[in-house]
Amino acid sequence: MKTLAQRVGYRRWQLGAFSLLLRPRALACGAVLAALALLLVIFGVTQGSLPVPASAIGRALFWPQPLPSQQDYIVWDIRLPRLLMAALSGAMLGMAGAAMQSITRNGLADPGLIGVKEGTSAVVLMLILLFPSLGLLWRPLAGMAGGLLVALLVVALARDFSRPRFILIGIGVSWAFSAGIGVFMTTADVRDVQTALVWMAGSLHSATWSLLTVAACWALPGALILFLTARASDVALLGNQAASGLGVRLQHLALIRFAAPVLLTAASVSCVGSLGFVGLIAPHMARFLLRGGQVALLSGSALIGALLVLVTDTIGRLAFAPLQIPAGIVIALVGGPFFLLLLWRRRDAL
Repeated sequence: MKTLAQRVGYRRWQLGAFSLLLRPRALACGAVLAALALLLVIFGVTQGSLPVPASAIGRALFWPQPLPSQQDYIVWDIRLPRLLMAALSGAMLGMAGAAMQSITRNGLADPGLIGVKEGTSAVVLMLILLFPSLGLLWRPLAGMAGGLLVALLVVALARDFSRPRFILIGIGVSWAFSAGIGVFMTTADVRDVQTALVWMAGSLHSATWSLLTVAACWALPGALILFLTARASDVALLGNQAASGLGVRLQHLALIRFAAPVLLTAASVSCVGSLGFVGLIAPHMARFLLRGGQVALLSGSALIGALLVLVTDTIGRLAFAPLQIPAGIVIALVGGPFFLLLLWRRRDAL
């Protein structure tokens, strides 16, 4: 006779004294998403204004047959860090959106919709325009501070994570900061404004190995916080009374899981600019494809977020070559209608 876990698709995997309940369907779907991301990276490395055959890259990796100097520079110093940064930033925003939607219990929640991106952008723009000599390490630090202050402002005004007004107040604060950034941009030097505009549009053209390392160093603690608190978050979704009865400290959990998306979003925005709607779209697609608890949701959102940014950056880089369209603009073309569709479906709850 099948157990309840087996009826909903779970299977028990045991290794010695350790055992896990896993869903083979979710594992297979995650493997397909990871394979697609890997294929996109390989495709992106080989395609561009100077095509490089995949066979030549394979020989350079596994046989002592190096690439010509020009191809070597393009592949290892330009394309590969850009593609890895696209995957990492998409994964960070996907996990941030999934966590934010779980905390607020609202499918419209996204760090970009509550002003975190705008607060981060405002502080990072000040560093870029007023203190250009500061190193890259200061951007995530300052951006995290700006994003956290804006998030705390929204929380103080809304006084509750779970009500729709939390999202609406966040959108209002986001617009206010966007207006402030617009005023700041109109008064700055034209040459600095051009650089800032490209960065704000979510362009990955300036990705380097050092910038990728900085982003990874901030992504790791944020991801660890979310995965280590995933089980407690699953329990919290049962309701406040049930969670408290099972020993979950809801206030501490909410604060920790609220800080992690802010950290992930600030790190992504500080390094590559604003990539809107990734944190909104990826969790919804992950729920549709993988289902399951928080671990499955976070993993699926990370993979789908990485795929979204990889696809949009590749389209923006190749579709209109030699002109390159920032990935943030391509994502906005898809994310805008998606957000309007979600608003329409939830029109009676707002």
